Amino acid sequence: MALIRFEHVQKRFGDKVVFEDLTLDVEKGEVLTVMGPSGVGKSVMLKMLVGLIPIDAGTITFDGMNVGKLRLRELVALRRRVAYLFQGSALFDSLSVGDNVAYGLREQFWSSMSSEEIAERVARSLELVGLPKIEAMRPADLSGGMRKRVALARTLALKPEVVLYDEPNTGLDPVNTARINELIKHIQAELRITSLVVTHDMGTVFGVSDRIAMLYRGRVELVATPAEMKATKNEVVRTFIEGRVARDEDVHTLLST
Repeated sequence: MALIRFEHVQKRFGDKVVFEDLTLDVEKGEVLTVMGPSGVGKSVMLKMLVGLIPIDAGTITFDGMNVGKLRLRELVALRRRVAYLFQGSALFDSLSVGDNVAYGLREQFWSSMSSEEIAERVARSLELVGLPKIEAMRPADLSGGMRKRVALARTLALKPEVVLYDEPNTGLDPVNTARINELIKHIQAELRITSLVVTHDMGTVFGVSDRIAMLYRGRVELVATPAEMKATKNEVVRTFIEGRVARDEDVHTLLST
């Protein structure tokens, strides 16, 4: 059974239909990347998974649990198993790098982890993202790529089972984009966590994924391996991955959402 399952999920905001039939499985231990044009609902999908946005119909299950039926205490327990890497890094500028990485540990494990254990976990997490011994620095002193990596270290410090990457390379130059992609693969190989990545960056899509899902018109258009996705004859998918202008009747739907 899949670790995460979206079954016939529907979601709208007012008159705007985001999902009319979202059905997708995420297997334990894989990197599944979800691609699609801006506004198609990729980030909404992540927020629905952790209960930040309620669904209108259908079912989302995590490890056999119906997310929509969880009580607050159960939902908090689920969120402790799932880490969320935000688009904008979301670091606290008033805290040092070390305190940023330690923040979640102190919030969740204040009664069970000593200061020494937290410091050790912070150091290990920064080493995992290639930024050892920068605990005393401030976010304002870091480049955009370094801020992303510190945010990832904060995520990994909690030892999650699942990491949700929301546009992990937004605003980064090609070198830092490649660095983040390599980190995603390195972390997956070393920690064997389940990763759900949403992005429209083709380098990330084909550089980190075990499987790829394409969102289009409120549903999953295709799920395939990177090799299968590159070889597909599906015109919707080919139009997107090749960066071509869609046929006239599809331009508004595919490019202006």
